[in-house]
Amino acid sequence: MEKINYQRETDRIIATLTEKGQRERLLLHACCGPCASYVLEYLSAYFDITVFFCNPNITDRAEYEKRLATLRQLCAAAPFCRGVEIVDDTLTAEDFFAAAKGLEAEPEGGARCTKCFLQRIERTAAFAKENGFDRFATTLTVSPHKDAALINRIGLAAAEKSGVAYLPSDFKKRGGYQRSIVLSREYDLYRQHFCGCVYSMA
Repeated sequence: MEKINYQRETDRIIATLTEKGQRERLLLHACCGPCASYVLEYLSAYFDITVFFCNPNITDRAEYEKRLATLRQLCAAAPFCRGVEIVDDTLTAEDFFAAAKGLEAEPEGGARCTKCFLQRIERTAAFAKENGFDRFATTLTVSPHKDAALINRIGLAAAEKSGVAYLPSDFKKRGGYQRSIVLSREYDLYRQHFCGCVYSMA
C-alpha cells in the first residue's frame, strides 16, 4: 500500500481554497493548548476556526480543567487566535470509560487508543454537521507519539459518515511539533506528561 503524504493533502486543500478566494469555517478538535498552538498559528491564515475541546479521555477532572484553562490562556494571548472561539464539549469521563470497556489492559497506542480517537473525532464531525461548519480537523497529528495515518483514516471515515469535509493532516511535519514547544514556552503553557486517561498514566 502506498504511503499517503497527509501534509501534501493539507497543502492541496489550502491551495485550492486560496485560489478560489474561499475562507471556510473550520471546527478544530484540540487535545490541549500546546498541540493547538502550532496548528492555530498555521491554519488561522486560511480558516475561520472554532476550537472544539472534546476530551472525555482526560479522566481526572482537575487535569481536564487545567488543560482547558491552558487552551483558553493561549487563545487569550496569541495574536493568531484573534476571533477564535472555544467550545467545551459535554462528553464526560463516563463516556470514555464506556467506550474503553474491555480494553483497559491494552498497551498505550493499541486498540483502546484507537477507540478513543474514534470517539473524539466522530463527535467532532457530528458537532460540525449540527452547527454548519464547512470542515473539521484535529490537532492529534502534531504529536510524534500518535499514528497520523490511523487518525486520518478515522477522520476521513467520519467525514463520509457525517457529510462534512475533513482536513487531512500530519501537523508534526515541517517542524510542527518543535514549533509547538517554542510557542508553549513563549506563552508559558502547561505541558502535560501523559495523554489523558488513567491507563496512560500507568
